[in-house]
Amino acid sequence: MKQLAIICMLLGAATLAVAQPKIGQAAPEIAVPNAQGKTVKLSDFKGKLVLIDFWASWCGPCRKAMPGLRKAYTAYQAKGFEIYGISLDEDKADWKKAVTADKITWTQVNEPGGWESRTAKAWNIEALPSAFLLDKQGKVIAIDPTEAELNDLLKKHL
Repeated sequence: MKQLAIICMLLGAATLAVAQPKIGQAAPEIAVPNAQGKTVKLSDFKGKLVLIDFWASWCGPCRKAMPGLRKAYTAYQAKGFEIYGISLDEDKADWKKAVTADKITWTQVNEPGGWESRTAKAWNIEALPSAFLLDKQGKVIAIDPTEAELNDLLKKHL
């Protein structure tokens, strides 16, 4: 019985270690290379509202969301809004082709490993798209906001 309790405690601790950040929590650091190989850190965007957008070129709902993100980015980027796009594409050529096709102008990074990449595992990403809106202090204020919710939050916080 004592062994079962210990196993349950260890499993609970392991689950917490890979749990997605919750609303009100500080987002863990991310450091992933962009298309030019330069590492871009989440902390580089300190003082801005940041949407962390986990996506992939093969994800239909991800690609369908891009026009709405482009519209929000165009409207609010000058006011302090940034998007940190993290591709789970395993083929960098597919990722780069999607960035060009969807006319994505915000920060894009891609980490080898797809679903098994360090960042996807650390953030416990299990579905795409997955998005987290952070306030200017780096705390999560929304998870997977709709286009309308994102726009409302941007109006409120910028």
